[in-house]
Amino acid sequence: MELLSFGKTGWGDELLIATMMTIAVSITAMSIGFLFALIFTPLKLSKSKFFNLIGNCYTTVIRGVPELLVIYLFFFGGSGAVMYVASIFGYNEYIEINAFITGSFAIGIISGAYSTEVFRGAIQSIDKGQFEASKVLGLKKSVHFFKVIMPQMLRLAIPNLSNVWQITLKDTSLISVTGLVEIMRQSYIAAGSTRDPLFFYSFAAVLYLLLTYLSMKLINKLEVRYSRGY
Repeated sequence: MELLSFGKTGWGDELLIATMMTIAVSITAMSIGFLFALIFTPLKLSKSKFFNLIGNCYTTVIRGVPELLVIYLFFFGGSGAVMYVASIFGYNEYIEINAFITGSFAIGIISGAYSTEVFRGAIQSIDKGQFEASKVLGLKKSVHFFKVIMPQMLRLAIPNLSNVWQITLKDTSLISVTGLVEIMRQSYIAAGSTRDPLFFYSFAAVLYLLLTYLSMKLINKLEVRYSRGY
């Protein structure tokens, strides 16, 4: 266990920081995914063919290509796009986008595509009488959504959102290719330095399983909270 000690002789402190980075990226990406889901879910449910097409294109394309490819597109393509815009204003130096921002945004878009489908399915599962009752009562759209639809949507969506969270958590391992030091990247560095890859990759697996276990405990509590009365 000397390899996991804190200080100059072990890798415990580095792996702890890497674990915190993994959690930070996961939470940031999931939050970005929710924002995208709130934008594209209404488009998926829209009666307008144009808006419906936009929503379907987003979920189909993002879910249809490998997650690593999406990360590469944003990491390399994002820098190129920023440099192109900067060149218009006369700045021609190389610009590198922060790996945390790029990774979180890329994984957030992936998470958003899955969350959009989860929210769409949850809203479509709500009894139509709830919508009709809101209209009869003359509720404002904001009140109708936040007081009537959202609580029921969350109750139905939370079990499937737990799967989205697990996908998001595991996808953080892919952003190691951008140089961001999270669990997978730090395990790779430690394995190369000590020449003991089996130990560090096995410990990385334990860390991911521990994060998943703790996450599921929290999600189960949320599911119970939002299922009160049912």
